[in-house]
Amino acid sequence: MMLPRFYCPDHTLMKKGGALPPEVARHAVRVLRLRVGDALILFDGQGGEYLTSVIQIEGDRVGVAVGVPSAVERESPLSITLIQGLCSTEKMDWILQKAVELGVQHFWVVAMERSMVRLTGERAERRCLHWQKVIVSACEQSGRNHVPDLGYFASLDELLPLLPLGGNQLLLNPAGTKGLADFIPSGKEIFLWVGPEGGLSAAEEARARHAGFVDWRVGPRILRTETAALAVVAGLQMRFGDWHL
Repeated sequence: MMLPRFYCPDHTLMKKGGALPPEVARHAVRVLRLRVGDALILFDGQGGEYLTSVIQIEGDRVGVAVGVPSAVERESPLSITLIQGLCSTEKMDWILQKAVELGVQHFWVVAMERSMVRLTGERAERRCLHWQKVIVSACEQSGRNHVPDLGYFASLDELLPLLPLGGNQLLLNPAGTKGLADFIPSGKEIFLWVGPEGGLSAAEEARARHAGFVDWRVGPRILRTETAALAVVAGLQMRFGDWHL
């Protein structure tokens, strides 16, 4: 059974021991019911992990011992950037959680013409903080020691200047004529673009193609936005990633 894992950005805590962050401590004691002597794993999101144990519980304060480092990594050899059209809250949470489990390393969420949700100002900031927590929780559960990065773009105008030109750029489109069986990556870095619930508009598709993206389809059926990216990432991991290990 996998030991409980907690993300703690304070690297000093793992090397020298001390008190867990309050939110982590509450989850460890109130949810997981850890007791003095129980083992757990801490990671700071930059690689590697530390095996430690609970040595003290006083109210909401949970003290842990000096950690034993391990260089274990569970990252895919593929560097997948998922460009996901902004969709509803539940769908976004599902996509982020499952894509972390499948090995996606970079998340770029972009508001598009047919996005059913609009985020600006403080609301956008709160949602990004929520998404970051979803990503961290998925890393804790799945054993990943690197936390994927997250970017939010309020429009294509903000996103497009950051996109590479050429390379492995896949635009999921039910009308595409190519499938994964035709895909031969030129390297390990892959950009995968998935539209929101209503898909991309004709203008957005044209701009994506102008940026170097190529239309790809996933079989004869139309997949929902919360299914499409996950299905393709799974296929990529099977053919070119680490699922064969």
